[in-house]
Amino acid sequence: MADLRPIAAPFVALGPSGAAVRTRLKNLTPADEKVVRLVGAHLGSLASKDLKARCADGLEHSTESWAARKRDLTAESSSRWAGSITKVTHDQWALARRGQAAHVQSLEAGITMIRHRLSLPVGQKGTKRAPGGYRCAHEWFHKARRLHVLEDRLDQVRADREAGRVHVVRGGRRLLGTRHNLDKAQLTEAEWRERWEAGRWFLRADGESGKRFGNETIRITPEGEVSIKLPAPLADLANAKHGRYVLAAKARFSHRGQEWADRVEANRAVAYRIHYDTGRGRWYVDASWQIPPTKTIPLQAALADDVIGVDTNADHLAAWRLDTHGNPIGRPRRFFFDLSGNAQHRDAQVRHALTRLLNWAKTCGVKTIAVEDLDFQPEKTREKYGRRRRFRQLVSGMPTGKFRARLTSMADATGIAIIAVDPAYTSKWAAQHWQKPMAGPTRKTTRHDAASIAIGRRAQGHPIRRRTTPPRAHQSDVHGHRTAQADRRVPGREGPRPRIPGPRTRSVPPDAASTRATRASTTVRGVRSDQAWVQDSLPLTD
Repeated sequence: MADLRPIAAPFVALGPSGAAVRTRLKNLTPADEKVVRLVGAHLGSLASKDLKARCADGLEHSTESWAARKRDLTAESSSRWAGSITKVTHDQWALARRGQAAHVQSLEAGITMIRHRLSLPVGQKGTKRAPGGYRCAHEWFHKARRLHVLEDRLDQVRADREAGRVHVVRGGRRLLGTRHNLDKAQLTEAEWRERWEAGRWFLRADGESGKRFGNETIRITPEGEVSIKLPAPLADLANAKHGRYVLAAKARFSHRGQEWADRVEANRAVAYRIHYDTGRGRWYVDASWQIPPTKTIPLQAALADDVIGVDTNADHLAAWRLDTHGNPIGRPRRFFFDLSGNAQHRDAQVRHALTRLLNWAKTCGVKTIAVEDLDFQPEKTREKYGRRRRFRQLVSGMPTGKFRARLTSMADATGIAIIAVDPAYTSKWAAQHWQKPMAGPTRKTTRHDAASIAIGRRAQGHPIRRRTTPPRAHQSDVHGHRTAQADRRVPGREGPRPRIPGPRTRSVPPDAASTRATRASTTVRGVRSDQAWVQDSLPLTD
């Protein structure tokens, strides 16, 4: 036990701090599409120039340089367009810096692992905690070469980070690489060019409270009328007052529509983004706004009733309901999903699985769900599980971040609290203490079902292990052990069983010693006239 890493205390996860909805812009006229494309291309070129200037500043960025960039953009667009562009530029630069730091950590982990395995004799077997040496001299040789490659790459990334250099591609690095693999992507050059241009357009505007309908740049009225404030070079295309262009399409938000309408009517800030789906040939508009974070309830209040423990796996969610003492109730539930296909399909699969989980929790009347606070980033390096490619793909495919964000936002709308627990040793200890006892003649308990019990018990503050098996003489049926779980605050929880007078066996009555002298013989010949009959006690039924 001394080698176990410390286990963090469970906590109630915070709810969402914002909301976003999307709708399709239908019935756009050719003139509308032309204007929207021109505005997006013009603002996209300004965003590219601003991002280039921000990357050139590096760590020397200051408030004065930001103000100068914004003034230059204002002359070619407007002050509000310039503010939106510079804000997105800063977010992209900060995201690139975070990715750079994660890349450094990944390279360091890979180098450390290779050095460790190279230091071991070839063919030496590993342990559960650390891998052994490489299998053959051929693999040892190639890994030694890869060590030098990773060290050179790490030196380069560290130099870029110290100098403040980042590498950002507007439109996406993956789409840029697709240009050299059009046959594999099943795209023509014209189709790729259309996606590339649409990905580099800029048509997003931040909201501003107190302004009409919450946004002066892209405005949507409660009736659904969409209008865009045209940049200065395109002001001659306006078809409304004050240099605005009104689209023929109407925006109707179905999800959270009433909440959006209330904000718009109250002139509260709402941010909008217009984008084009080249695959479907459709225009969409996204509306987003900030909401005050839901005040989390205390941990003790969340644990006042039953809890559902959920174990996240690559293809399903394993859930089991526990009472306040940590005892499993009913049967385990599994909610399957398929993470193959594109990103939209995977996101829909996760959303549907969580919907079924929350509906089951509402049916049971449970207001608390316990999940693991998973992060597989250190486990995704190819150096730790080099030959176990399928395992690396399995770990990398688990949507841990998306699952946690989706669950907290969806549970907040239903009034269900989410408790995050440390995932250390939950599967291992659950298989050791819970998998076999919870199996039955008609029920096969998997390792994942047992892990859901361990997760729920850890959220409740109970130890994962079950009660210590009592001595064989103290067991109730002499062939098994007691499995009932009692609260740790119950007096005498681990104390001896109450003493019952007389031997605990069915072959001898409990009062045999006191009645043997006066008991009548079982035969007529042995009966004496001076003996009296004594009524036997009740049969021993325990």
